[in-house]
Amino acid sequence: MAASTNPPIRELDVRPILQAGGEPFQAIMDAVEALKPGESLKLFAPFRPVPLFSVMANRGFGASDRPLDGGDWEVIFTPVEVEQQETSLAFGSSPSAAHWPDPVEELDLCDLEPPEPMVRILETMEELRSGETLFALLAREPLFLFPELAKRGHEWAGNFDASGTAYRLLIRHGGKASS
Repeated sequence: MAASTNPPIRELDVRPILQAGGEPFQAIMDAVEALKPGESLKLFAPFRPVPLFSVMANRGFGASDRPLDGGDWEVIFTPVEVEQQETSLAFGSSPSAAHWPDPVEELDLCDLEPPEPMVRILETMEELRSGETLFALLAREPLFLFPELAKRGHEWAGNFDASGTAYRLLIRHGGKASS
């Protein structure tokens, strides 16, 4: 008898966490870490969690979402096929990153502990002009940085190097410099 081709979907409802005034990001990341290979995550939230789409794309998941009654949302994060992941240049907020200009700034932040890499990147982005790019090399995937970049209107693309030990991040300034 053949095994089922549809792995179970793990569910996480973050509405109670948010109603209690909590921050659900860590619970979401814990649920993602607990997923078995090929398993999807169904998330229930009181709003459409757009910044999370990029975070999950960087972790190899596609998203499908639908509104529920009362303004709530259901989002299913499904692992992208391995073949698709390997042919993709990078995951992030922008599929057009291959056509961006060369970086005007390059930062090697591998030796810094969080939150210093995020602080340095955001400070450097403040100095750039619209359309200019920054390249950063990091010791880990900067999950908390992605929502901050989105909030500021910046685009990014990133992935791990072939060894899996360094995260390469390209960021394009999406607005006017504030300095």
